[in-house]
This record gives sequence, C-alpha cells and structure tokens, in this order.
Amino acid sequence: MPADLTPFVAGWQATGAGLAVGLAALAAMATDLLSRGPDRDGVAVVGALGLLGAILLAASQWGSDLAGFQNTVRADRFGVFFTILVCGAAALALLMSIEYVREAGIPAGDYYALLLLATCGMVFMALANDLIVVFLGLEIMSVGVYVLTGMLRSDRRSTEAAMKYFVLGAFASGFLLYGIAFLYGAAGSTRLDTIARAIAMQGLSPLVLLGVAFLTAGLAFKLALIPFHAWTPDVYEGAPTAVTAFMAVGVKAAAFAVLARTFFTGLHGLAEHWSGLLAALAVLTMTVGNVLAVVQHNVKRLLAYSSIAHAGYALVGVVVATRDGGAALCFYLLTYTVMNLGAFGVLLALSRRGEASETLDDLAGSGWRHPLLGAAMVLFMLSLAGMPPTAGFAGKFWLFGAAVDADFIGLAVAGVLNSLISVYYYLGVLVQMFMADDRPRPALPSRPWLLAVILVAVLGTVGLGLLPSWPMELARQAFASLR
Repeated sequence: MPADLTPFVAGWQATGAGLAVGLAALAAMATDLLSRGPDRDGVAVVGALGLLGAILLAASQWGSDLAGFQNTVRADRFGVFFTILVCGAAALALLMSIEYVREAGIPAGDYYALLLLATCGMVFMALANDLIVVFLGLEIMSVGVYVLTGMLRSDRRSTEAAMKYFVLGAFASGFLLYGIAFLYGAAGSTRLDTIARAIAMQGLSPLVLLGVAFLTAGLAFKLALIPFHAWTPDVYEGAPTAVTAFMAVGVKAAAFAVLARTFFTGLHGLAEHWSGLLAALAVLTMTVGNVLAVVQHNVKRLLAYSSIAHAGYALVGVVVATRDGGAALCFYLLTYTVMNLGAFGVLLALSRRGEASETLDDLAGSGWRHPLLGAAMVLFMLSLAGMPPTAGFAGKFWLFGAAVDADFIGLAVAGVLNSLISVYYYLGVLVQMFMADDRPRPALPSRPWLLAVILVAVLGTVGLGLLPSWPMELARQAFASLR
C-alpha cells in the first residue's frame, strides 16, 4: 500500500464500527420503505445485524490501537470497550422494542433508524480524541434521543418530555461549546493530547479554568449529575419505556467515556484541582438521587433518581484518578447496563396494550401472578442496591475499594451509606410486587423478544456477580490504553 494512503486507510479502519452503525441506520430506513405489512419486523432485524456487525468489527480491533484523521479518533482498547458496550446496550434495547413498537403503533422505520443514529453518535463519542469530534458525536446522539423521547405523539407526557429535554439539552450544548472554545484558546488545539501538553507547559491558566468548568457543566447535564439533573425524572417518565431504558444506559455510558478520556488524557495534569470538585459532585449526586428516590410513587421516576445516584457512584472512579479507579468505572458501567436494562425490561413486560405498569400500585401482586418476572425483578433490584453476589455488588466493591486505596476514605463511606439508603426504595418495589393486595388483571400479551432480553440481563447480572475477574481484567486493559 502506498505510504500516502496509509493514514487515510487507518482513519477509516478506526471509525469502522461507528460507520457500520450509521450504515445500518440507512439500511433500516431503506428496508422500511420496501417493507409491507403492519409489523415490519425486518427493519429491526436489519438494525440488530448492523449492531452485531459493529460489535464484531470493534472486537477484532482489540489491542490494535488504531488512530485516524490526524489522531482525532482513536480505536484503542478504551474506545473499543465502550463501543462494544453501547452497541450491546443498543442491540438489547432494540430487541426489547420489537413488540412494544408494534403495540404502541410507533412508526418502526423512524424508531429503529433514530435508535441506530443515536448509537452511531455514542460510538464516535467513545472513540473521540478531539473535542470537536466529541461535540459532533454528542449532537448526533442527542438529536436522535430527543425525537425518540417524543415518539408517542398522542401522549402529552411524551411530547412534554421531548420539549424539556431539547431545550435543556441546547443549554448544555452551549456550555460544552464554551468549554471547548476556552480550551482551544489556551492550547491552540482541540485535540486532547495537545491540550495535555499545553497544560503541562503553562499550568492552570484562567482560560483552562474556564474551559474545564464549562466542559464539566455540559457533560454533567448528560450524566444527570446534581444540580444538572432537573430534566431526568420528567424525561424518564414521559418517554416510551423502551426509550427510557436505552437512555438510562447508552447515554450515560457514552458520556462517561467522554468524561474519562477527557479528564484522564487531556486534563490529567490538573487532577489535583478537579478531583475535589468531582468528589463533591459525586457525593451530592448519590445522596440527592437516593433521598429523592425514596419518596417516588412512579417506578420510572424512581429508576430515574436511581440512575442519578448511580452516576454519583460511577463518578467515584473518575475522582480517584488511578488505574484501579478507571478500571472500576468501566466495569461498573458494564454491570449498570445489564441490571438497569433488565429492570426496565420487567417493567415493560408487566404492561399491557394501552395500560402501562408504571406506578407501585400497578405492580401490586405481580410477583405472584408472574413468578418468573417477579424473580427477575428481585435479582435486578438487589443488584441495583449492591447486594452480594450480584453484579451490582461486584461493581461497587471495585469502585469503593479503589477509593479507599487512593485515600478517598470519606468518598467510599459516602458511597456505602448511600447504598444502604437505596435498599429501602428498591425493597419497596419488591414489597409491592409480592406483599401488596392483588387484583384481577387480564393476561399479559406474548413478547418473546422482550423475555429474551430479560433472560440475557439475568445471566449478565448473575455472571458478572459470580465471575467478575475476567470482565474486570478487560476493563483494566481498556483503561490502561488511555495512559
């Protein structure tokens, strides 16, 4: 191969997984145009195959450390890890949606194409080594999720949630752009490695300080960190349940990938300055999220505040700024993905045509009426609470252990105490499912794809809890590639 074409080819190889997901979105739209009949499940099959192809392509690049387009995109182990994670989460969310889209009368082609395009943006966020690429990936993801949130056009809550998400998201994008602009002014580049060298030479200048502050605010919105969380409960409640599940795991994983790469690669020289700020955000986020979750009656709002609290837990891995902390962050996001998708999957499985099961009263007695779904929900709630030997316990064990090793004892204690608070409202869901008065309800419709997703989530939650060593080793290798 001629030497002058090598960087060009390497760039396309580095972005191959993201391009595969984008092409799958185009193929889904074309399939929708050519499909006939009310179900159009072929669109979902095309999307699932595209995501599977992206996962296999990314897995084949493990250890290759590809860089392209003047090092603005890096398919290192860290990028590959999060590419597989967000594509896997999207594939499960897509399969979870097949019966839901059909029952709710949502246009299948629009829905699956938007889900795939949002995933494409997430992949580029995971691979980005340049803040402009971060912004482009974030906007592609955000626009897709905004529209997905409002897909139930006849539901006032859905359209209201989409509008709130869009308006507040626009403000967050503005903060992010301001941060990028200030860092560009300080370093003369938006590439993270160039920013790191500039900071090493000039230290904490006013431009860098402003850049870090605005960048943190923009990313904190996507992560729903306190006090940037106001959109989360209303959007989670109003969005279609399958979309809520996708947002809760995919958006959070992609945003944490950006946060970790930015702070550990571009801003690592300032760790002594930003670690205290992020530690305060972590404690505030996990505490407020758990306390507000206690008083919720709507289960989707409860899980929204739960996701806020879990963002606080995951932020501990960034705060400690060590290899063990970063590896624990990667592993925790993996565990959070499977157990949270499973919880939303059970909630979706207990709903009926035209009748959502969203409040605690709706779940009354459902654990005995549907024992397999009830047992699965027990597992997911206990895992979210951090009970051994589930995946949630393993994730928190590694996170808080890394905090203790880095002398962040207070942060670890705050995490443990907040985990104890969370037990109350997670067990409250189970009490309602198994101990509340039952009332006659019609039978649930057949949803084989949704049940398959729940089964995968159950196996993942149990497997990551009982055998965490191998996934944790992959997480260590992934994070080590950042340094």
